[in-house]
Amino acid sequence: MRVSSYLKLSIAVALATMALKTGAWWVTDSVSLLSDALESLVNLAGAMFALAMVTVAARPPDEDHPYGHHKAEYFSSGFEGVLIFAAALAIIWAAVSRLITPQPLQDLGLGLLLSVLSSVLNWALAFSMMKKARAVRSVALEGDARHLYTDVWTSGGVVIGLLAATATGWWWLDPALAIGVALNILREGAGLIKRSAAGLMDAALEPEVQASIQRVLDGFEHPAIRFDHVATRRAGQRRFVSLHMHMPPAWSLGRAAALRTNVEQALMDAVPGLRATIQLLPSDAEVATATEEEPL
Repeated sequence: MRVSSYLKLSIAVALATMALKTGAWWVTDSVSLLSDALESLVNLAGAMFALAMVTVAARPPDEDHPYGHHKAEYFSSGFEGVLIFAAALAIIWAAVSRLITPQPLQDLGLGLLLSVLSSVLNWALAFSMMKKARAVRSVALEGDARHLYTDVWTSGGVVIGLLAATATGWWWLDPALAIGVALNILREGAGLIKRSAAGLMDAALEPEVQASIQRVLDGFEHPAIRFDHVATRRAGQRRFVSLHMHMPPAWSLGRAAALRTNVEQALMDAVPGLRATIQLLPSDAEVATATEEEPL
């Protein structure tokens, strides 16, 4: 199933879980279940925005974007992080007044049943989405899956806490749990924003991927061939590496180009989806590179 199909499914599940959790809050008047419902609203908005950004990222390169639109996925992750912050503040606002004046809850059994059903839906979708995200390296899909996992854990905490409140009569546990949920999703939102910023700033490839690239280059090196100025970056689902390949000045252009093709193919075989840019240089040539920007 395509990434966009998973996100469409995520929208449908978000609508279903939001209805279940809103129903749970409605019958119980629990502020912690209200916080859970608000997080489902964030899931819905995040999935819709992620679908839009994945659609943009899939566009082919054009005159204004010759390197493609792959970074659009990072906007999705950042946007969802901002939504999480907004939801957390709303949860805290609603919980503080109830913390000051706690009150008993109603029809808790039905409310908790609805909450558990919504969590089962979210967990099943999150598990499937995370597996697909890792297979295709989709930042938008992974962000949505991580948020769903957070939703499952927070829902579980709310259910356990409300059961404890019922057993002890400590109704202040309800708003306290809501604040705990808010703090937890604030942490998740900060992580999503951090990942989004790292991607937009051309972060290097993962250390294990860089090690795979280096192993390929080591296999081609000998006294007449060497590589330097290896630089990597990632943009959405795409991975890039650029480097210099030095060879004897007496080699013909055809021979040099043939070797470069072999190196590029080996790199792409070792790292699926990699785009390699190799500059050919004679072995006695060095290229100066800027190491520091001039101050503004």
